[in-house]
Amino acid sequence: TVTYKDGGDLKTLDCDRIVVAVGRVPNSGNVGLDNVGVDIDERGFITVDHHNRTNISNIYAIGDVVRGPMLAHKSSEEGVAVAETIAGQYGDVNLDTIPWVIYTSPEIAWVGRTEQDLKADGVPYKVGKFPFVASGRAQAIGDSSGFVKMIAHEESDRILGVHIIGPYASELISEAVVALEFGATSEDIARIVHAHPSLSEAMHEAALGIEDRYLSL
Repeated sequence: TVTYKDGGDLKTLDCDRIVVAVGRVPNSGNVGLDNVGVDIDERGFITVDHHNRTNISNIYAIGDVVRGPMLAHKSSEEGVAVAETIAGQYGDVNLDTIPWVIYTSPEIAWVGRTEQDLKADGVPYKVGKFPFVASGRAQAIGDSSGFVKMIAHEESDRILGVHIIGPYASELISEAVVALEFGATSEDIARIVHAHPSLSEAMHEAALGIEDRYLSL
């Protein structure tokens, strides 16, 4: 029997096996950083600036040993950005628009902020949420579990976060990443024509739902 907290409530669960997923730590030790004087924080992460440059001007660090999510696609983009910076170009990775994906069944994907984050910071927001059970394409492929949830600023309508649980969430999240990267509003997504029938229509419906204008609910 496992006892855990869910939203502040204490719950118990009877199960046969437990998977302990406690995260990872940066593998920054025993690589000679002390010998050259590279700064490391109290958690073992190498300290870098916006361009992934360490306190030693000709040493850069990327990936799981620096701040931000420990994700392969974030690391590779940082590598590209560093190469561009060294070549005299402008390299940049926006950590606020890195997509997260959990390859479970159903898949889970998100980008941007959560409702909990926004409540804690006192940011006014509005939500549109569309279930895949109302998606013709999801019904056709026999996978209609989950939903798309879009969060936008109450006043500016700028999209602050998108969260997806359901079929091909790992593919659908890219539209949300583009939206956040370019500062799109929910109205921008609502005005884009999405192919029918398609799973991407769920993103369109969630955007419409921000103002309770659903077409399929």
